[in-house]
Amino acid sequence: MDDATAPGETQNVGLHAIDGLVERRDFPLYVVTTADADERSGCLAGFVTQCSIDPPRLLVCLSTLNHTYRVGRRAAGLAVHLLGADQVDLARLFGELTGDTADKFAACRWRAGLTGSPVLEECAAWVEGRILDQLAVGDHTAFVVDPVQGGAGTHRGQLTYQSAPDLRPGHPARTDG
Repeated sequence: MDDATAPGETQNVGLHAIDGLVERRDFPLYVVTTADADERSGCLAGFVTQCSIDPPRLLVCLSTLNHTYRVGRRAAGLAVHLLGADQVDLARLFGELTGDTADKFAACRWRAGLTGSPVLEECAAWVEGRILDQLAVGDHTAFVVDPVQGGAGTHRGQLTYQSAPDLRPGHPARTDG
């Protein structure tokens, strides 16, 4: 069956059913960081959104195959960093290496935040917050985050999925390939 769908037609339920909606969006790229009592971790993420106005909340989705997910599920908080348009090197650092084998924080400037999460010194904007809840949402887990601090960063614009070069992920997003 051809993947293209004519206007007014429907597709089978599943990944291809949402392609027409999702492929038209250009998602900002974020670095999500966290720490528990034993280790810190961070990864590149695209599934981040505000999910409540009052009280303000963020929803941060992490692949369950990811080292950052494993640390985050034991942590008190997460820090979310919007990458500036010129931060391809930081995207490569946090997107192509895995915390299973590399200390990504040795290659960038950061400080410990209020929740213990690493807060990167260079980004376009950032928010750190307490983890309120974790929800299984398929091959990712959604973390509901209550912001405790944040601000503007040193970089302008935003790096997006479509403007970033091809990145080779440190972990696959799914187990089926």
